[in-house]
Amino acid sequence: MSADKNFEKLGLTLPPPPKPLGVYKPFLQIGNTVYVSGHGTVQEDGSLIIGRIGKDMDIETGKLAARQVGLAILATLKDNLGSLDRIDRVVKVLGMVNAVSDFERHPYVINGCSELFAEVWGQEKGVGVRSAVGMGTLPDNIPVEVEAMFLLK
Repeated sequence: MSADKNFEKLGLTLPPPPKPLGVYKPFLQIGNTVYVSGHGTVQEDGSLIIGRIGKDMDIETGKLAARQVGLAILATLKDNLGSLDRIDRVVKVLGMVNAVSDFERHPYVINGCSELFAEVWGQEKGVGVRSAVGMGTLPDNIPVEVEAMFLLK
């Protein structure tokens, strides 16, 4: 099944593709590689999920926030490529988690994004290499930021 059909089957809705709030490109294609800048927790209405994991929200809410970041990345891909089917595979995901200093389950939170990508492109093509790290803060106090790299067909 195609990535677009897989996404449709999930019954999810994409948020608006985020606009840059600084001097950077949210999407850059070089040859058959696509780089997506760090995306935040943009929701369907354009607002952000805000808060620090372990203080303002629990780990499960943080994981859902990471899934929302994945949806924002999909929105940027679809806006720039026209179709998720143009992606051959996820290459790399870097997930950054805004959590209290003694929080240690950053990979679990970032699974929210990684699991979404696996649902869209399948286990073989939707799972790439990954890093999940904790941050002292993130812009606007969002709980999760993710950047990613993809290979085009």
